[in-house]
Amino acid sequence: MSGTELLALGLLLVAGFLIGGVISFGRARRWIPAVLLALLAALAVAAAVLRLLPT
Repeated sequence: MSGTELLALGLLLVAGFLIGGVISFGRARRWIPAVLLALLAALAVAAAVLRLLPT
């Protein structure tokens, strides 16, 4: 695996943990932290996808 693929994998793992936090906060009905974590998760997934696209 190249460094770019490892970085993308790491970003996807971070996004997975953030999505878990969204679910946890959503069940507790704490919407502001859930929305913030959802935005961070979306940014992490977008960054991972952009890293995997060929230039």
